[in-house]
Amino acid sequence: MTEQSFTTMISVDRAAKVAFDAVLDVRGWWSKALVGSTENPGDVFTYEVPGVHRSTMEVAEVVPDERVVWRVLDAWMDGVEDPTEWNGTQVQFEITESGATTELRFTHVGLVPQFECFNACRKGWSFYVDTSLRHLIATGTGRPDEDPQAIALSAEKAAAASR
Repeated sequence: MTEQSFTTMISVDRAAKVAFDAVLDVRGWWSKALVGSTENPGDVFTYEVPGVHRSTMEVAEVVPDERVVWRVLDAWMDGVEDPTEWNGTQVQFEITESGATTELRFTHVGLVPQFECFNACRKGWSFYVDTSLRHLIATGTGRPDEDPQAIALSAEKAAAASR
């Protein structure tokens, strides 16, 4: 028997387009401190909490109002034996509209219970998807990470990249 990748699902009383647009607004639900673009295939962005976690994602697939897939290009986590556990995994958002309700299924393909980070990562994704992304879809306002240190670091990196 193979272990299942982490999956969570939310239902909202909004159109699929609203959910899809919210997924693409990663700064609106995950972190205001992201560096890079998050909307089109080939876009690359980085999420970082200095000294704790960094992940660089590539937008691999975008099917309007239905599906978004990110590929983890490079990741690092503190406090685990293999800090690169996320490398090579994928993050998928599947959106299905039925009447006035839209279901969003989030799966981090490859994030499995054997990973040392599984419980902490499951808790993190559960907050960002089940609470922050749901809130962004339902009200237009998410609850992204607003850590000043992470935001300052991302602004620094963005400024250096534009030079």
